[in-house]
Amino acid sequence: MEAAETATCRSVDNFNPLITTIFQVSCILVISHMFHILLKPLGQPGPFAQLLAGVVVGPTLLSRIRRVEDFFIQASSADYYTFFSFLCRMLFMFSIGLETDIPYLKRNIRVVSIVAGGGIILSSICAVPLLWLLIKVFTVTKSRFPFYLLIFTVLANSASPVVIRMIAESKFDNADLGRLAIYSSLISEMSCVAFVATLTACSSTIRLVGAIIATLVTVLLIFLNNYLPFVFNKRNRHKRFLTNSELFLIIFILLAISLLVESAGYTAITCCFLAGLMFPREGKTCRTLLHKLTYAVNTFVLPVYFGYTGFQFNISKIFNKLTLILTVLIILLSAGTKIVATLAACYYLKIPRNESLILSFLLNMKGNYDLIIINSPPVPKMLWENDIHDLFLSVVVLKTLILAPVVAIWLNRGEFCAHYPTTLEILNPESELRMMACAYIPRHVSGYLSLISALSDCPNATLNPYVAHLVELRKKKKSKLMYHQLEDGDQYSDEEEYGGNDVVQITNALDSFISETKIPVHEAKIVSSFLTINQDVCNGAVDLRVSIIFLPFHKHQRVDGKMENSMEGIRTINQKVIRHAPCSVGIFLDRGQTGFQQPHGSLSVQNIATFFFGGPDDREALACSKRILMHSQVSLTVFRFIQANSSIQNSWISDASHRDEEVVMAISSIGTENEMDNVFVDSFYNRYVAQGKASLIEKYVSDGAETLVALREILDNMYSLVIVGKGRRENSSLTIGMSDWEECPELGLVGDLLASSEMNFSGSLLVIQQHRHSEEDEALITP
Repeated sequence: MEAAETATCRSVDNFNPLITTIFQVSCILVISHMFHILLKPLGQPGPFAQLLAGVVVGPTLLSRIRRVEDFFIQASSADYYTFFSFLCRMLFMFSIGLETDIPYLKRNIRVVSIVAGGGIILSSICAVPLLWLLIKVFTVTKSRFPFYLLIFTVLANSASPVVIRMIAESKFDNADLGRLAIYSSLISEMSCVAFVATLTACSSTIRLVGAIIATLVTVLLIFLNNYLPFVFNKRNRHKRFLTNSELFLIIFILLAISLLVESAGYTAITCCFLAGLMFPREGKTCRTLLHKLTYAVNTFVLPVYFGYTGFQFNISKIFNKLTLILTVLIILLSAGTKIVATLAACYYLKIPRNESLILSFLLNMKGNYDLIIINSPPVPKMLWENDIHDLFLSVVVLKTLILAPVVAIWLNRGEFCAHYPTTLEILNPESELRMMACAYIPRHVSGYLSLISALSDCPNATLNPYVAHLVELRKKKKSKLMYHQLEDGDQYSDEEEYGGNDVVQITNALDSFISETKIPVHEAKIVSSFLTINQDVCNGAVDLRVSIIFLPFHKHQRVDGKMENSMEGIRTINQKVIRHAPCSVGIFLDRGQTGFQQPHGSLSVQNIATFFFGGPDDREALACSKRILMHSQVSLTVFRFIQANSSIQNSWISDASHRDEEVVMAISSIGTENEMDNVFVDSFYNRYVAQGKASLIEKYVSDGAETLVALREILDNMYSLVIVGKGRRENSSLTIGMSDWEECPELGLVGDLLASSEMNFSGSLLVIQQHRHSEEDEALITP
């Protein structure tokens, strides 16, 4: 096949090509951000706006003007464009690897592989007749095998960066379907790379040697990336981030080894992705890379990369009747192949039809590895003929421009992004639990880590915890220092300075916990005025799709055992969050050394109790207890408070000899709620108590006075944690008279009593309110 010049260069340079390249990148950035601002209210994603910006700047529109064409499209500029594309590709693939949810991928590797594999297999079959047709049309006599690899890649590949950005901007990335689409596209793209690289390596001895070299340097990069974070974390143990020089060293090594892989004749996207995927998640090195790369990649790198893709497209190249027919044919064949294969795979996996359809459209996005094959054939010193290059480039660009708006409108309808489940009661104990724990000061974090440790030991289930540091937004003093006068590491955004030394202490606590337990904990920071911070907490819970929010109690226990206010305003924030939360809420009172301790790695068993007075809040408390009781170092005791003259009959009998746990429970009302309580408790007994995993004890009381006496008797035992539902028990005969000394209504009658100093209870307390479905479950929460 004859080599040909690319469509984006001319024979004579009238301007400095570096200046031309920089100016083109700047134009693409400005226009893409303008388009994004205009199209975002219409629900259109960033990749669509950025691709459109490149089309506008390119030979399709602005570069049709003679002076603009002479400035942008020059012979020497092609090398600069190629290098910028390589740099962008390297950074965002490394960033994608860093952000990959490895536990999710491990749990769902079978499902993801089937969805991705269906499209790859069918595409490899459909590429054969298309190869025969295009060989006849373009009279291809040589290099037919690389031509087949080109056709296969265009049909089978799913552009993971496009899919990831579309889903992230739709706030869809934490939904099950969103994550399935992301990792199916990743598996699809990496499989295409591996397939093409393997067949290319087997074509000749030289290519095989190149593949071995690329593999060895990739292993070297992974090794260095596992060693350097250990050194850097140790050097910066008292800081939150690495210094700029250390960050530059990591990026330089990544760039150098990626260039070695490219020089061996293979694309470096797999090398960069694997380097990010295998990068240690613990410590300050990963946090610094995510903090610096995420903003840079989303704001600069991807707009430039997608924009340059659109810049290469020239619509005048498809005005030829034959080319237009072939373009439409390949687009339809590619889309049809992906849709049919994905629907078949989803039918086998019993995924709902509407979700299968949106998944098939998402996996039809193009614009990453397929572009590499189009611009750089898998054979050294070879270029596609202009007609072939223009045809497949038009297919990639037009297909993404056509399908991206359709998919975006579909996603923005919201039916695929429903915030579900919002309560623990309806959540399967063996399914993933997403939780968010809010902390104001470092003291709050230790108690949360104990809860996370206890909740993470449930077999066949996964915990996805987020710890959000809530920081009050105050007036910031302006610094008189210039940027170059700041100390190394102080050039981060103003927001990073909020929180003071608390940020470092919280970060160190999380790093130590993750290193010790190997439980991944996501860290976040919410900086806002205390008047509106409850809105940010609720909106964050919706975005993260958590099932429960944990809040700290506004008081803490002093050395003498008395309770003292921690921070002004926490109580008001807690009340607002409880009122407007889009999911269940738990208020956690941590009593430090005498309270609940981290069970992970502990040799002693901790006793836990849960009070059940009946109703949705107590069922939610018991559902939380189910998760905790699965930890081997936790023992739970069940006490069910029942009206003394109640006619409730149970089919089970408490067996104290099999106690591993105790749960304190109580019954509130008669009727539907009472029936639901009985069903829920019966289910708990059959699954846990009868199996010897928990114990359940009934307490018959007549009024609040007897309830108080029973509580005092129970608390004489050493319980490190008591779990109770907030409840609405004002009219319950079980709590008559207990409201006379109520101080904190947000804890409920029983919770308020247990939190008071008069009860002489030294254990920790968790009060849970179940989410109440109402019209307040909106994305914007009123304060």
